[in-house]
Amino acid sequence: MPASGQATEPPRVWVLLGEGAGGNAQMIALAEALGWPYETRQLSWNRLNHLPNPIIGARACTLDRAADTLAAPWPDLVIAASRRSAPIARWIKKQSGGRTKLVHLLHTQMPLHHFDLVVTLAQFRVPDAPNVQRNTLPLNVVAPERQAEAADRWQGRLAALPRPWIAVLVGGNSSSYRLDAATAARLGRQADAAAREAGGSLLVTTSRRTPTAAAEALVAAIDVPAEIYRWRSGDADNPYGAFLALADRFIVTGDSASLPAEAAATGRPVRLFEWPAKKQVRRGSGTLARWHQRLVYWGWLKPRRDFGAFHATLRAAGLVDNATPAAVPDDMAATVARIQALFAN
Repeated sequence: MPASGQATEPPRVWVLLGEGAGGNAQMIALAEALGWPYETRQLSWNRLNHLPNPIIGARACTLDRAADTLAAPWPDLVIAASRRSAPIARWIKKQSGGRTKLVHLLHTQMPLHHFDLVVTLAQFRVPDAPNVQRNTLPLNVVAPERQAEAADRWQGRLAALPRPWIAVLVGGNSSSYRLDAATAARLGRQADAAAREAGGSLLVTTSRRTPTAAAEALVAAIDVPAEIYRWRSGDADNPYGAFLALADRFIVTGDSASLPAEAAATGRPVRLFEWPAKKQVRRGSGTLARWHQRLVYWGWLKPRRDFGAFHATLRAAGLVDNATPAAVPDDMAATVARIQALFAN
């Protein structure tokens, strides 16, 4: 421990960026919240990344030539996320002589005890362990500054619409869900009925994952006054942030974690729109369930994402399908405290 009054250098942090925008945003948000100096390293992969993580081990053999160089001086802390970054994080720790702490987001698909802290959400079905922190919401939400800037641009354009304003945030196809036209039309009818009953209007936005046929069916089912935005790549005038800032309440599709999380983070009422996943998640019991958990713990099995569990967590926290939403849990503060504790001694 340093002598009293002696200044100490903050830990040096590397953030291992991957290809997923959501995971990258969470890692950057966490690094910013820690308040320690950090550097990013962009990773990219060769074909060896398809091998199971337990076979790859603590090796960097999966990096391709386009990846940023990883070299000493090694950091005190690595923040990484998801499967492909896990062997790289372990390799860095090995190069540092075991000094580097590893904080991993989402899931590892490697033995969990190799990581100092795993920060996850219910849908990833990571087994319970002392070094596992299970948050309620993802660590990234749309920044208030970005919402305020978008609100300034859009408020005047929405002023003629009757209140309350009900934002309809629409996802689409994913690895777990398929949004077909019939399902989208049902969403449109439910949103239309909610706005009609309230005497208000709808603020509708589709997303990158919304199929064209589903978007058309959704819009065709809406008769109440509405602002309809069809997602366009690279559109600087995308109203998503404005809808988060200005809507009085929300209807969101449950096919991803981001839409419900970002709506719930506003503290205003959120109704989840759910429909059956492509394949149902099986939750076993007894010996079979214990073996399933062991295989997941050791990284030999990637469980199917369980958005039903994520939605149940949101409901249990009072964040969705609740006329008077509960206070949003400060998952970021809890995560920062766990990381600071790793460096307390």
